[in-house]
Formats: sequence, C-alpha cells, structure tokens
Amino acid sequence: MSQEARVARTMTPTEWSMLLTMSVLWGGSFFFVGIAVKELPPLTIVSLRVALAAAMLCPMLRMFGLRFPNERRAWAAFLGMGLLNNVIPFCMIVWAQTQIPSGLAAILNAATPLFTVLVAHAFTPDEKLTGTRLAGVLVGLAGVVVIIGPNAFQGIGDGVLAELAVLAAALSYAFAGVFGRRFARMGIAPIATATGQVTASTVMLLPLALLVERPWTLPMPSAATSLAILALAALSTALGYVLYFRILATAGATNLLLVTFLIPVSAILLGALVLSERLSAQHFVGIALIGAGLAAIDGRLLRFSMPTVRHRPGSQRR
Repeated sequence: MSQEARVARTMTPTEWSMLLTMSVLWGGSFFFVGIAVKELPPLTIVSLRVALAAAMLCPMLRMFGLRFPNERRAWAAFLGMGLLNNVIPFCMIVWAQTQIPSGLAAILNAATPLFTVLVAHAFTPDEKLTGTRLAGVLVGLAGVVVIIGPNAFQGIGDGVLAELAVLAAALSYAFAGVFGRRFARMGIAPIATATGQVTASTVMLLPLALLVERPWTLPMPSAATSLAILALAALSTALGYVLYFRILATAGATNLLLVTFLIPVSAILLGALVLSERLSAQHFVGIALIGAGLAAIDGRLLRFSMPTVRHRPGSQRR
C-alpha cells in the first residue's frame, strides 16, 4: 500500500490510542511549564526542553540500532521541521501567554486542525477538504470553546498581537504537520525523525536563549522546577514526538493534529481523576461536541450509517 493510500484512510484503534496518549503528554506540558516559569525565563525553558529531549533520544537511537541519516537533504528537513514545529510556535505561544489568559490561548491554539485541513488540501494530493471533515473540525473547535467556557473570551481584542501570535503558532503547526510527511517517504524512522527535530531545534534555540536571557546568571532552580523541566523534556517532548511522527507516517497531518482538541479533554479528566475536581454540564457538552467532531473527521460512523445497497444477480440498475 502506498504512502498516499495509508494517510488517507481512517485511523486504527492503535493510532487512536497513541493520539490519546499524546494528548495526555502534551496536556501535561502546560502543568510542567506552569511550575518552571515561576523561576526560569521562557527561552531558557524552551531551550532546556528540546536540548534535554535530544540528549535522551540520541542514546535510544543506538539502542534500536539506528543512526542519524548523513544526507544533506535529511538535515535540511530536520531544520525546517524544528523551525515550524518547535522554534516558531513555542516562542509565539510562550510570549503570548504573558499577554493574554491561558484559556483564550488554548481556544486560539485549537484552530490548528482547521488550518491543517486547509493547508493539507492545498499542498497534499490525498488529504483533500470535504464538507464532512470541515464540519467535524468546526464542531470540535466549538467543543473546545464550550469546555473552556465564556470567561476565556474576557479581554479578547485587548492583546491583538498576542492573539495573532497564537494563531500564527497554530498555522505553523499546520504547516509542520504537512511538511513532516516527507520523513516517511525518505525512509527515516519516527524515533530518528523526533531526535533530528529536537536536535535541530536545540541548535537554533540555545544560542538565542544564551544571548537574550543569559541563564548562567540566574539562581539555581529548585527541585520542583528541575523535575518539571525533566518531565517536560522526557514525557511531553521526547516521548510525545516519537508518537507524533509515528502517527504522522501512517495517519496523515489532519488526523494527527486532532490532538489539539483532545488536550483540553485530557486536562479536565485528569483534574477530575487526580485532583477530585467536579465536572460541570459544560464539560460534558464540550466533550460530546469534540467526540462528534472527531467522529465526523474520522468518517467511520458516517460509513456505518450509510445503507449498503445490494443487487441480486441478474438484476439491472436503473
């Protein structure tokens, strides 16, 4: 089966489970960053995140008997992916969250699947926009808005540049999802792609952090901050991006970036299970809307609901 045929199909249960796992890992990043940002500046956090993830993933390549590709085109692709998937969106979102509420930033970031279906339609031969897929994205986006609630829209318009920065980050993620499809065609394994991306991101981000924030002048971070950075690097970045590139290689960019809808769901469910937080009616309505949107984009339920017309032998179609 060709790569184009694979990415156009409905996701398998294994791919859905990986997507759900990735939503938990990426949802946890907001918690870890919330701890670290009390003691460390944004660029330092982002640089440590990708640098430590690269340091963790490089030995794993040897464990799996893999090597970095030596071709110049592969490293050019790693740099492009690191720019689109890490450097631009990480910096945009971290800066924006100093200007606007996190709830509003989450809603704006949930526009990623909407941008992705448009970018994929324009730049891929097999992930074309359909009415059902667009409707599913809009319903899922509505679910995110309902979950976060109307309070997230307080102050909207007051930080226009910050709001545009989050939308720019979402657009960058969309282009990254489409750009990253090339690694499967190049025959690069998901773990090697993840390692190459975070390594390239480190090369770009670390000099910027050293120049702007001079982290060596900062006081030693506490144990809680150090553990949060380690978790951010190991779970939300290293493991998260291995899953990212594995799903991208088989299910396509549009399906992959549905994780943006699932992150708020994971956050509220973890809050209910771990912190004993109460779920309100708006949470259940929002989850139902997101589920309906995902089902529409996946297309499985729609096909099941369509009646199958069978013609008896010898009968003629009119």
